[in-house]
Amino acid sequence: MAAPKPAASRPTLTTHLLAGGAAGLAEALCCHPLDTIKVRMQLRSLRRSAAPAPKSFLGVGHRIVQREGIRALYKGLGAVVTGIVPKMAIRFSSFEMYKAWLADDAGKVSTGAVFLAGLGAGVTEAVAVVTPMDVIKIRLQAQRHSTVDPMDVPKYRNAMHAALTIVREEGVMTLYKGVALTALRQSTNQAVNFTFYQEFKHVARRMQGVDELPSYQHLILGGVSGAMGPISNAPIDTIKTRIQKATSLKGESAWTRFVTVTRDIAQKEGYKAFYRGLTPRVLRVAPGQAITFMVYEKV
Repeated sequence: MAAPKPAASRPTLTTHLLAGGAAGLAEALCCHPLDTIKVRMQLRSLRRSAAPAPKSFLGVGHRIVQREGIRALYKGLGAVVTGIVPKMAIRFSSFEMYKAWLADDAGKVSTGAVFLAGLGAGVTEAVAVVTPMDVIKIRLQAQRHSTVDPMDVPKYRNAMHAALTIVREEGVMTLYKGVALTALRQSTNQAVNFTFYQEFKHVARRMQGVDELPSYQHLILGGVSGAMGPISNAPIDTIKTRIQKATSLKGESAWTRFVTVTRDIAQKEGYKAFYRGLTPRVLRVAPGQAITFMVYEKV
């Protein structure tokens, strides 16, 4: 007679790190081109060109490949990969920590508590990792140089060179440009993301009468919940991208930058411009969250 299996131990921080890191790496490699296209769409009005710019995300992607080479779709990937492991570790471990703090005496966590835990996890990851990673990534993605022409030398060669150049020329705090907006974006993202995912998971378990869902259902539920965040905070992401792309000006406060950028977009481009790049952002985030939740739950 076989010996009984030992009870499964609670996931450790190392488990969060490995599971989230592996999922995040796969997500970045598969979905980064869509993020590059999204950034180019959001920065479109900043370019001065006689040729008409394509409006669809497929058109923008085709133009990038045509003019700069297919590797240009992966500009800024180094910054993403460098930050993805600690970001995922911080996201899931801080979410579980905040959720435990907000649980009642019986250990139950309400939907409101899940939402607040998601907010806290988003702010934590934004301050610790996401903001400097985003600044570097956007600077790299915004460079319009050919990756197939060795004579076309960009200002920033890679993520590390971009970070060092930004710090040397503009100061270390430039890496935290837009931190408030990034924290707002990440907190609303993760609050909506975790809340919808947890609720979908509870409903699916109850309807099927099971304690654990198969991996393909985690994949589907993660993708659906992952799409909710970008839809809820697209204007925040567009304003943040514009702020982080611009070079820092002496004496300009974060609030002044925010007001100026927001007003310029509204007055010069119309309110629809706040939702530029939403399609590739949803296509980037939703499958990424699907992969992340599936791998995280499996591990």
